[in-house]
Amino acid sequence: MEPSYTILIADDQEDVLDALRLLLRNEPFILDAFTRPDEVRAAVAGKDYDLVLIDLNYHRDTTSGREGIALLDDLLQQQPAMPVVVMTAWGSVEVAVEAMKRGARDFIQKPWDNARLRAILHTQLQLASVLRQRDRLSQTTQLLQEASAMPLLAQSPALRQIQELIRQVGPSSANVLITGENGTGKGVVARALHQASERSEAPMITVNAGGLSESLFESELFGHVKGAFTDAREDRAGRFELADGGTLFLDEIANLSMKMQARLLRVLETGEFERVGSSRTRRVNTRILAATNANLHAAVEAGEFRRDLFFRLNTVHIDVPPLRDRPEDIPHLAEHFLSRHVQRYRKPPLHFSVAALEHLLAYSWPGNVRELDHAVERAVLLVAGDTIDVPGLRLPGNNAGRPDLESLSLEEVERLLIEKALRRHEGNVSRAAKALGLSRSGLYRRMEKYAL
Repeated sequence: MEPSYTILIADDQEDVLDALRLLLRNEPFILDAFTRPDEVRAAVAGKDYDLVLIDLNYHRDTTSGREGIALLDDLLQQQPAMPVVVMTAWGSVEVAVEAMKRGARDFIQKPWDNARLRAILHTQLQLASVLRQRDRLSQTTQLLQEASAMPLLAQSPALRQIQELIRQVGPSSANVLITGENGTGKGVVARALHQASERSEAPMITVNAGGLSESLFESELFGHVKGAFTDAREDRAGRFELADGGTLFLDEIANLSMKMQARLLRVLETGEFERVGSSRTRRVNTRILAATNANLHAAVEAGEFRRDLFFRLNTVHIDVPPLRDRPEDIPHLAEHFLSRHVQRYRKPPLHFSVAALEHLLAYSWPGNVRELDHAVERAVLLVAGDTIDVPGLRLPGNNAGRPDLESLSLEEVERLLIEKALRRHEGNVSRAAKALGLSRSGLYRRMEKYAL
């Protein structure tokens, strides 16, 4: 099995480092050893360590521990979450207590007890793993809370029909397929469905299925056990487990390969799966919401998407129309984004001029609601007075007709080509990327850049 943890050990005596290497030779550790504080600082600046074990006394100062305390301060300034265990040969309780107050996780007195030293290292590594997992979940929760602040603003008849459909099917556990162009608000619809369900108190976990490689697919969705593959340093729950009792939102579902579709189908049919590297079958109760900008009917007929998986996902179908087909929503969305970004950037009260609102209504919004959000954010950041006028929106000219390429900037031309490729291939990112001579990840980066 590959070593699971990378640990830095530091002491000014080579025989101490040799003793540590001997003691830990059968542990799942990679050890980097140093004898000088400046070497330790440089190593931590250039590499992430799972744990650092340092002596408090070095050549320049062999008794007080001051040099080790200074090193501890520097290390925690560079990597605040990194667990640091300190050693001292002088049995100074006062220095050890000060090190703990400054952020050391534990201390060991030399000559050490072998069993206690190993126990301290394993305890701190396990604790660090739990804290990382907690932070990941906290970040996910924060992102979902921020995203859920975007309401489903519906003034148009089409959006009102979607609101009614959400009211009807939201409380159920039925799988829902959400379709629509990029940026139309499919994620907002998914969050509204989750909030309308009996699972609203449980988590909603989002996965960008189009951004997963085959090598990462199973680990991300189903989790893995420690040692299942290189860099599998700890047991990790997958997205299905994290969403147990709640909702799993699979975005860009059309971009899954046939192999990944087969693996997904099994858990949708049975609710059962195994973590990578484990034979233990786990079972979850998860509602599936899936979204795509592609024509899945056409993909099924072309043999690019499994028919059985399509029917599993498509219990209920919600199609979100593009913003150009629901102009009634534009003023209300623009005012919502204006209020949000004014608050976010602590700007004084702002408003749109009549001409600016007319310009917003006249523009065709190829990037849909996401593009509108970015346009308003840009205007809030760059406005000089208290009124956002037409020039402040910085939108391309009327694009109802054929654009004059010579009048466009290089970025505008690139965006136009990407839009055309996506429309030509009905939102299939893989085919559009191939047509443009880009990798799929490269196209995703450009789509994010241009709010597509």
